[in-house]
Amino acid sequence: MKKINSRYYKYFSIGILLLLFSSCGINSSLMLKIPRESEPKPDSLKTVQEKYYRLYDKDSVPLLLREDFRMSIDDKFTFSLSTNDGKNILEGMTGIGQSSGGGGTSIEYLITTDGKTMLPVVGEVSLLGLTIKQGEDSLKKMFSKHYLDPFVQIKVTNKRVIVFPGEGGQARVIYLKNNNTTIMEIIAESGGISPRGKTKSIKLIRFIDGRRVIYPIDLSSINGLMYADLYVQANDYIYVEPTPNIAAELLKQTAPILGIISSVFVVFSIVNNLK
Repeated sequence: MKKINSRYYKYFSIGILLLLFSSCGINSSLMLKIPRESEPKPDSLKTVQEKYYRLYDKDSVPLLLREDFRMSIDDKFTFSLSTNDGKNILEGMTGIGQSSGGGGTSIEYLITTDGKTMLPVVGEVSLLGLTIKQGEDSLKKMFSKHYLDPFVQIKVTNKRVIVFPGEGGQARVIYLKNNNTTIMEIIAESGGISPRGKTKSIKLIRFIDGRRVIYPIDLSSINGLMYADLYVQANDYIYVEPTPNIAAELLKQTAPILGIISSVFVVFSIVNNLK
């Protein structure tokens, strides 16, 4: 009977170990892992990289804005309109004349999936891909058919940056209040880098020419000051790579199974002693 029990314990233990290794999802929440250069890249990965993203080294990080913000699908904006090249706005600000305001509107408009927006008076317009200045010039030209010397100002209201500070459950969507917001301001507004975040492994992910480009940023040393004044752009992702927490994750994954194993062995020990 002891030999049978010993053999049973052996097979049972092997089965439990296999169950443990097959069910563990250690640090499975880590995102956007970059394959090591030494690892061979399968054709499917190469195809995905060529189509959807491009990796750059740290020397390629654009420290200055290369181009103005361009309006895209799902952008929301307001615009103000005044005649006589904005004369009413100036009079309202200075108290000159009888005007008390800018004579404009503050309704929010949406650029739909076809790249167009329906505006009062001028009807359907296309602002997709235009900078703020180009959009203002375009609307000025359209409204000039109905008003004398129109003065137009556009404000995009949902320009945002998504920040992953290095800890699960702490991602933030930060709305840009101005065009000259730096990466340090965004990190500060998101609450800073989490204790698990790797300051030497930060990815700035930006949409350029139809695909995402990934710039690595290192803020772990004083040399990282060169990136401190890097301007972010609307729809950027800032991803701080978290430090793998293997011990805690292993304990979390295996605790329920270890509890079952302990209970089963206690039952077998009791039954064995009764024989």
